[in-house]
Amino acid sequence: MFVDSSYWVGLVDSRDQWHRRALELRAEVPLGATVLDLTIAEAVTIVGSRKGGKQARELYRFFCDSCEIVYLDEDLLDSAMDLHLARDGHLSLADCATIQAMVRSREKSILSFDSDFDSLPGITRVH
Repeated sequence: MFVDSSYWVGLVDSRDQWHRRALELRAEVPLGATVLDLTIAEAVTIVGSRKGGKQARELYRFFCDSCEIVYLDEDLLDSAMDLHLARDGHLSLADCATIQAMVRSREKSILSFDSDFDSLPGITRVH
């Protein structure tokens, strides 16, 4: 299962609107959940700005130790940009890259509080 930055931020930040739900879903997140490197960048940046650098570093270490990380390559970035354009910019490039990585790996589920994933056929959002 791919896991979006909105879940990780909600899990770490007790003041986030999704914190309670993230805690409830924690048992459903498999060890070795898949995250895109851009997801890590988003989550660490947001957590750092809200909770400080030490919390951001702890989250980063968790990703490195406990998740399967998919790294952006030129083909993935190009296909993400194509999807971004097809959606007329209404999906972030990071979300488009996640979607394209899901297509590449034939994964159909993403844990996310971002409803933008709902508009995509073949993608099931756990939330």
